[in-house]
Amino acid sequence: MHVCLNDCSRLQLSYSGGCLSLPLPHHLPPHAASPLLFLAPSARLVQFFQELRFCQTPSTLTSARTSAAPTKRSMALRDSLLVGLLLLFHTWGAWAQVEVNMEDKVEVNMEDKVEVPLGQTAQITCMFTSTEGIGDMMIQWFYVTRSGEKLTIYYQDSLVKKVDPGTPYADRISVNSTGATGDIVLTIRNVQLEDETEFICLVKSLTGGSSGEGRTKLLVFETPNQPTIEGVQTGISVNEDYPSMIGSCEVKRGYPRPNITWYRDNTPLRSVPDMVEVQSSITTESSGLYSVKSTLWMKVVKEDKDANFYCEATYFVPGGMSMTETSRINITVYYPSTAINIWVESPKGEIKEGDSIELHCNGNGNPQSSEFTIKHILDERVWDKNMLVLDNVTRRDSGVYECIFMDLDTIEELTRNTTVFVNYLDQATVRSEKNEVLQGGELTATCNAVASLPTETAWFKNEKEVAKGHSLTLQDVTFDTTGTYVCRVTVPNMEGMETSSTFHVYVLGPPEIMEDDFKEIESFESTVELNCHVRGLPVPQITWTTSDGTIIKTTDQTETEEGAESTVSVKVTSDMTVFCNASNEYGTDSVTFNIKAKGNGVIIAVIIICILLLAILGSVLYFLYKKGKICGRSGKQDLTKEKSNKDNIVVEMKSDNTEEAILLGVNGEKQPPNDQ
Repeated sequence: MHVCLNDCSRLQLSYSGGCLSLPLPHHLPPHAASPLLFLAPSARLVQFFQELRFCQTPSTLTSARTSAAPTKRSMALRDSLLVGLLLLFHTWGAWAQVEVNMEDKVEVNMEDKVEVPLGQTAQITCMFTSTEGIGDMMIQWFYVTRSGEKLTIYYQDSLVKKVDPGTPYADRISVNSTGATGDIVLTIRNVQLEDETEFICLVKSLTGGSSGEGRTKLLVFETPNQPTIEGVQTGISVNEDYPSMIGSCEVKRGYPRPNITWYRDNTPLRSVPDMVEVQSSITTESSGLYSVKSTLWMKVVKEDKDANFYCEATYFVPGGMSMTETSRINITVYYPSTAINIWVESPKGEIKEGDSIELHCNGNGNPQSSEFTIKHILDERVWDKNMLVLDNVTRRDSGVYECIFMDLDTIEELTRNTTVFVNYLDQATVRSEKNEVLQGGELTATCNAVASLPTETAWFKNEKEVAKGHSLTLQDVTFDTTGTYVCRVTVPNMEGMETSSTFHVYVLGPPEIMEDDFKEIESFESTVELNCHVRGLPVPQITWTTSDGTIIKTTDQTETEEGAESTVSVKVTSDMTVFCNASNEYGTDSVTFNIKAKGNGVIIAVIIICILLLAILGSVLYFLYKKGKICGRSGKQDLTKEKSNKDNIVVEMKSDNTEEAILLGVNGEKQPPNDQ
C-alpha cells in the first residue's frame, strides 16, 4: 500500500484492490506536504487494505453511495477502514514533520571571497545539494548595496530564468547551472570598482519549502603605476633644529589603496618624534582609484651624506601582496669641519727646482669654507687662501707649510701642516791640474755637482760616452785625444734633473800633416790649388816651397781645433814639385805635391780631329743628297750634268772671327760661289 499527499489537501491511498482519496485534516502543517511521501504501516493494516475491494478509483467513496447496497461484511470493512484512517490523521502531522526534515534539506556552499583585476571577468560559484532536481528549485542572486540593502539581480525556477532589469548588472551577468547536486555560477563581465560588494545565492524548494543561502565577497584590484621619487635639490644642514624635508614619493592609480614605506640604506624608516616624520596624503580620483603621496622629513647627521634613500610601494593583487621600489637618491648634507688637511696636489712624488708646486688646504666639512690661511713657518710668508701655487720653486721654498682654519660658528681654530722639500742639483764643475799634455803623457780631471739626491756622472766626447764616474783619466795621449769633453751629472730617480760642464784637452807635440807624404796631381789648368792640414801644439807654422827652393806666398793660415790649415794657388806652366812644410818648437813635418802639366798641344790635336770628322760627315750627307736619298729628291737624275759637279763635296766651316763660309773642293781648293 502507498500513502501520498496530493496538492497538500487530500490523502490518496493506493492498494491492490483500488484506491481511496480523502481530505486532509485542517491542522496538518503546510511544511509537511511533499510531492511523494512513503509511509511504512503495520503488516496488519496493509492486509486490511488489501482485503478492501470497494474502492477502484480515486473517487471510490463518492461512487459507493450510488452503487448497489453493500453487504454487511463490506460495510464492516469500511467502518474499520475509517477508524484506521482517523487514527492515521491524528498522527499524520508528526510523521510528515520528521520525513520532511530528513529528506528535503537544501545545503548551499560558497567561497568567502572572489578576487579579480579591474576590467576582467569574475565567476562566483554557488554549490548546493538537494534530493530534488533543479527544476523544482527556485534560485535567486542578490547583491548588497553600500547602504546594506539586498537587491535581486537574477531569478530562476522550473519555468522562468530572468535577469532583473534596471540594475548595474543587467547587461553584464549570466548564470549557468548543473544537475541536482551541482553548481550555479554567476559570471560578471567587465568588473568595476563598484562591483566590490557581497553577492548572495538563495536556493529554495518549490514544493517542500526548504531553502539554503550562501554569500561571497567580490574583491576588485587595480595595480598602481610605477612609484616615483624626488629628492630635495638644496643642501641640508646638520645644525637644523627641526627635521628637514628629504624627498617625496608618489604612487598613482591603485586599488585598494597602496602603501608607501621609506628606506635608508635598506632599513625601513618609522616616525620618531623630533627625528623622523613621514607625512602621507591620499587622493581618490573620480574613477575611484587611489593615489598616495608620502613625504619624508628627517633631522640629518653627517653620515647621511653617503646614504641612499628610496621608497617601496606595496599593494594588493589577487592572491596576495606585491611591491615595487623606486630608484635611489642622495642628499647634500652641510656639516662643519672637524679636521683639516694640507697636501701637495702637484707634482706627485719628488719636487725639484724649477717645478711649479700646487698646495691645497681643506677641511672635512661641507661646504668648504673660505676661511683658510697657508703659512710658511720658516720665513713666515702668509697667503689667505686654501690653494697656493708656487712657480719655478727653489730650495728656498722648502720648509713646513701650515694650514689654519677658523670656524666662525664655534670660534675654534684648526691647524695642520706638511713639509715640502725641493730637491736641487748644482752646476757641475770640472777640476784638473792642467789641460795641456805632451804626446804619450797622462791627464786626470774630476767632475762634481752638489745635489740633494744620489747622482751619476758620465764623460762624453763628440756625443759618445768615453768614461763613467766622477774622474776622467787620459793615458798615452795622442793628437786624437785633443778635443772637448763633456761631464754630465744626472739624478737617476728624477727625470729631467741634470747638469753638465765641459773640459778641453790640448795635446802638445811636433806637427803632423794630415795629407799623404807624396801626392801626384795632373792638371790641365793654368793654376792648381793645394791644401795642407796640420795638427800639433803649439800651432805649427806652415810654409810652401818649390823644388828649387822658391817660397810660394800664401794668405794667412787658419788655426783649427787640432792645429792649422793653409791653402796655396800654384801657376802651372810645366811639370813641377811643391812642398808643404810645418814646424813648431817640438819638430817639423812636410809633404810633397808632384804636379804633372798637361799642355795645350794635346787640346789642339783633339780639335783638329773633331773638324776632320765633321768634314767627312758633311761629304756623306751631300753625296746622299745628290743621289736623292734625302731631302725628297728623285733618284732619276740628269746624266748630262757635268761629272765634276756631281762629285764635288761641300764642307761649311765657320771660324771664331767671321761668319764667312768657305767651300772646299775634294782637293781642298776654294770654290767660287756659283759652284755651291
